[in-house]
Amino acid sequence: MIKYAVKYLKNTFVPLKNVNIEEDNDSCSSILDNKLVLVRTEKGEEVLKAFRVCSKVAEQFEKSEKETEAFEFIRIMTQEDLMIYEDIKQEETTSFFKCKELIKKHKLNMNLVQCRLTFDKRKISFYYTAPERVDFRELLKELTQVFKKMRIDLRHIGVRDESSIMDGTGICGKPFCCSSYLRKFESINVKLAKDQGMPIAPSKISGTCGRLLCCLTYEYENYIEAAKGMPPVGSTVMTPVGLGKICYIQFLNNSVAVKFEDGKIKEFGKDEIEMVEANINVDIDIPRITNYAPDEKVDAKQLKQLEDDRNSSTGNV
Repeated sequence: MIKYAVKYLKNTFVPLKNVNIEEDNDSCSSILDNKLVLVRTEKGEEVLKAFRVCSKVAEQFEKSEKETEAFEFIRIMTQEDLMIYEDIKQEETTSFFKCKELIKKHKLNMNLVQCRLTFDKRKISFYYTAPERVDFRELLKELTQVFKKMRIDLRHIGVRDESSIMDGTGICGKPFCCSSYLRKFESINVKLAKDQGMPIAPSKISGTCGRLLCCLTYEYENYIEAAKGMPPVGSTVMTPVGLGKICYIQFLNNSVAVKFEDGKIKEFGKDEIEMVEANINVDIDIPRITNYAPDEKVDAKQLKQLEDDRNSSTGNV
């Protein structure tokens, strides 16, 4: 049974193996819980925070088909280790800006995102985004001169990957989905936002990554299901108070707003109206589901960029 685990890149749950330490007899006490530990990953020795795994979670994880390779536990970080770790964090910052200078020197079209150095200082990784393939051979030559006796990994990632490893808080006030539990990025287009009645403005429907919000897909099927049998916007309907035209639809409430010849607008339930073939003198504005936010000018190029999935996620994290 899994006792301890760590959260790796993008908060991926990874069990720890070879944890040969004696636990306190008190069942509420856990030696490794919330402690920084040294583990061996595919990149080398890395420092991660360990946590005690609930027995129910461990049971479900072991039943699942996931084949996550467990990290080898080396030791709990000692005071001396923590001092070395602080130096490594500072070295990562220095290395980041050094690499950035070299990128500028070689005039490369790439945006450096992060630098990570293993605890054993055998490998240094530079994560970057770029709109197209980058020839960094000359850059790599200079980096090998600066970071001697280290394996250098220049890793191209997508803009969605960038947000996932940098972490942060979304407009909803919660941690980014991509850095907490989302493992696979779905293809998203502006139609999803329009169908859900959202204002079509970059600031409203895009995330920190500059692409459409991943959460646009979460409730889309519910909207499509709710839309079944609803009369289209602009159709003439008979209501309990007379004829009018539907000016917008509240899918999740199963209701519609109807505009009458006197200009008044009232809401009715789906079961309170009936579509009829009749011509009435009612002008309908642009439906709310296709409205653009009045405070933002949006053109087709901007919307296309929001939908652009090229290099948005490389899975190379």
